[in-house]
Formats: sequence, C-alpha cells, structure tokens
Amino acid sequence: MGRSGTFIAADAVELATVSRGGFIESRHIGSAAVVDGEGEPIALIGDTSTPVFPRSTMKFLQTLAALDAGAPLDGEHLAIACASHSGTPLHVALVRDILGRAGLDETALQCPPAWPADRAARDALIRSGEPNAPIYMECSGKHAAFLAACREAGWPTDSYLDPEHPLQRRVAETVGRFGGGRIDHTSVDGCGAPVHTMPLVALARSMARFATAQESSPFAIFRHAAQIRDAVIAHPTAMSGAGRPDTVLIEQLGIMAKFGAEGVYVAATREGVSVALKYLDGTGRGAPLVALQLLVAAGAVAPQQAEQVLPHLGLEVRGGGRVVGHVNVGAGVPVELPAR
Repeated sequence: MGRSGTFIAADAVELATVSRGGFIESRHIGSAAVVDGEGEPIALIGDTSTPVFPRSTMKFLQTLAALDAGAPLDGEHLAIACASHSGTPLHVALVRDILGRAGLDETALQCPPAWPADRAARDALIRSGEPNAPIYMECSGKHAAFLAACREAGWPTDSYLDPEHPLQRRVAETVGRFGGGRIDHTSVDGCGAPVHTMPLVALARSMARFATAQESSPFAIFRHAAQIRDAVIAHPTAMSGAGRPDTVLIEQLGIMAKFGAEGVYVAATREGVSVALKYLDGTGRGAPLVALQLLVAAGAVAPQQAEQVLPHLGLEVRGGGRVVGHVNVGAGVPVELPAR
C-alpha cells in the first residue's frame, strides 16, 4: 500500500490566481508534468511523482481497455466513451446507440442517475415530466463502452464495475502499461467505476503515447490508441459540449484535452507534447489556461493561437453583471521551458 494521500502543499506551486478589481483574492496551488512526444520530461513542476487519482482523465485509458477487449466502437461512439458529456440529445443518442448495438438498453447502466449538465437539455427533461436517469450522467458513454466490451468478450454485464471483473482487471493493466507507473491505490470514482492512482508524470506520459500512436503499429494497443485520439479530435462536441473549454481546445487547436474531477487536467498536442496537472484544492478553476500556457512555454503551441482561444475558456470574474477580474496563470507556471 502506498502513502495515504496525494502531494502536500509544501511541495506544490502556484498554478493560478483569481483577481477582482486588480486585487488577487484567491491563489490555487498544485503540480504539473510536461513531457515530450517520447514521454521524456520537459518540466516537472511541484511534486509530480506522488500518486493522484486521474478521475475522468482516465477515460482515455478505460476506453483503450474496452477497445482491446473487443468493444466495436469507432468515430463518435469512441468520443462519447471518453467523454464527460453534458447530456444533450446528441450525447444521449450516442450512448443509446452503443447500448442498442450491444443488445442492451439503458437499464444496464450502473452509473448513478443525473440531470443533464446542459441547461436546455435539463429544462426540456423537466418540462417533459421525465425523471433524471443514469443515461444523462456525464460518464454514461464510458459505461456503455464497458458494457459493449463485456458483450463482445462474453463477460458478465451485471458485475462490470467489480474491480475483479475481467474488464476492470484489463483497465488496471492498461493504466500500468500505458503510463509506465504502478498502481498504489484503487477506489471508486463518482460514476461507480474503479479509479486507480498514478503520478502526474505517468499520466502525462500516457497522453503522449495517445498523441503519437500510429494506426500502422504492429501492436494493437497503439492502433487502438490512435483510433481514440483521432475520434476525440474529429468529434469535439461529443467529448464535452458546445462551447465548453475542452471542446474549444480540441476544436480550435487540435489538442487532445480533458478535465477530471478534483482539479485534474490533461492536454496533448498531435506532436506528443503533453501536460498533466492537478490543483491541490480540487477546484480546477482555470486549469485549461494553465495547461495551455505550459504548452506555449514548451513551444508546442504558438502564443497567437493561445490568445485566440482565451476568451472562450470561461476565465472572466464577474461582479454586478460585469467583468471585474480574471483567472490568471500563477507565478509557479513558467513562461518558457527548455527546448528539446
């Protein structure tokens, strides 16, 4: 058993600040790892070796395990499997389609019931008089992919979230193999699926492997990783929702980006320069900004490109209905990183 917690404040750096009227009222500390396309560290900021729970950023690895187990997914269906979606009609239709192709319906989902995060979809559901349901939960695509893999492999579907289930054992193996780090602790994610710890540097390394994977690889795991990357880049709206920061980074910059609960964020360019970070306070406010700045500092994203997307990342602080401040990059985030 590893240590009972993640890194401590003394080993963290300032990742972001929040200003109001020119006064910094909040500071968010955390750690971040930046690696190149080979998975080699470019910068290790704060403590990047102590394990963290990747939370929903682990969906890429979970979907990879489902593909390796035979889940018949491609295109938008792969994207929704990796998604923390907002429950729009598009998202729900994709999840239902995965289940239907597997000969299942939404009653097979074991994620908790939820209301759509998308306001229009939530209002429409309430007006219809229908209750909340597991299919609207942001992780339902991943659960549908799990079930599709189980049906294809001939594994039981009623216990697909059990850590000892063959699919979940395969997920654990994939986490260790793709990230190159051992699992020190396993618990239950918000959606009910097992979640495994890994250091930020291992999480960043796994993203680099997704980014640089080749469809022509002799190894199935890398061919599947390339399929996932291409699906995510091709279908950004399926990954999150229109106008959300992840969607913006994917759509406008071609970055494979994903948030996770408790302040975790990952981002990878097509060349493989990858970032994994965690806010120690769990908020994640401004995490896409920090990840983007680290990619700029590494020379992987042009400053002009970054400037164009900043207005779409939800960084404004409001007071009385008007903008009175912003979320900004913290002092612990480098302006420039060594060239490799």
